Amino acid sequence: MSPRHADRLDRLAPYMFAELERKIQEKRDAGIDVISLGIGDPDLPTPDVVIEELRRAVGRGETHQYPSNRGRQVFRDAITSFYDHRFNVKLDADTQVLPVLGGKEGIFHICQVLLNVGDVALGTDPGYPVYTSGPLLTDAEPFLLPITPENDFKPDLASIPADILARSKLLFLNYPNNPTGAVIEEGDTFFEEVVQFAKDNDIVVVHDNAYSEISFDGYRAPSFLSTPGAMDIGVEMFSLSKAWNMTGWRVGACVGNTEVVQAFWKYKTNVDSGMFDAVQLAAAKALTEARDFPDQMSTIYQRRRDLVIDALRAIGLEPNAPKGSIYVWARVPEGQTSAEFAQLVLDEANVVVSPGASFGAAGEGFVRISLSTPDDRLKEAISRIEDSMRVTA
Repeated sequence: MSPRHADRLDRLAPYMFAELERKIQEKRDAGIDVISLGIGDPDLPTPDVVIEELRRAVGRGETHQYPSNRGRQVFRDAITSFYDHRFNVKLDADTQVLPVLGGKEGIFHICQVLLNVGDVALGTDPGYPVYTSGPLLTDAEPFLLPITPENDFKPDLASIPADILARSKLLFLNYPNNPTGAVIEEGDTFFEEVVQFAKDNDIVVVHDNAYSEISFDGYRAPSFLSTPGAMDIGVEMFSLSKAWNMTGWRVGACVGNTEVVQAFWKYKTNVDSGMFDAVQLAAAKALTEARDFPDQMSTIYQRRRDLVIDALRAIGLEPNAPKGSIYVWARVPEGQTSAEFAQLVLDEANVVVSPGASFGAAGEGFVRISLSTPDDRLKEAISRIEDSMRVTA
């Protein structure tokens, strides 16, 4: 009998980075130094106070047993305190906060909680790939709304066909945005429009809040839940991964609408055994004693952002300087596709950037450049791009 797999796996698109990764490995095998600006994984360490708390917590025998799916009280209290302090959002720690094993897990599993077979999940194009794969692996249907410079990187909710809207149960949003770096400015009414849209169409909004704490030029990102009425129709997936340099810790929380959070808790009692208590205790320290750490990281990322922007402009490109996230989204030279330009940068400068089309069809014509590379390596990559591509671009 030959090995088999479920038909739903065939609905997933091929891994678009596979060929690029093969070419990168070929260069490295040949002894060529390749610098990757393709992955959004912070290069700097987690705050010391968080690491020390983990060490202490691991030494406590009580943390070695099964954790509660509801989460430690100290962790849930830290989330509620942070949301109150940072966003002026009031949460009930007992009914409106649920630990998730990183934002990715939360985003994927919320599809299992909210979607039935044949339902539609709305998302953005370009966007985080799990907004598509999550619904597909739930036997639901993703429907992606283009976000482009022409619509200020916000989906046109009025453009959704009536038959799609009738089956829509979930809307994914993400600001500051991956991959575009777009933000919701003060005075922008988009979130208010989303709340009304969700109420009118009985849709749950899931706001992926992975990058709110990384911001530049004096900008401070809002929480979707700070929008009047948002708590009635939505939840937020808050993650410590990027702002506290904790991608490997897999720690975040689903917060917001009580009914959704409680349904999610019921689901998770059947699919995992909770988050390691020692990680929860350490994460609580991040949200309390290291609450200002993201400001330090924002200063570093802003400096790196400026280096990248200056280099791209030096080779004749005109990227916008993002006010949030850890990415620069740049239009490629006229006449080239995203993949062609990414390949050119690899060939000419031995630097990796992510083709925009790998985040959705509307990402064609752009590349994403990550700022999560050590300063010396980023400067080297920028120097290579300037030296080798000034004429080509």
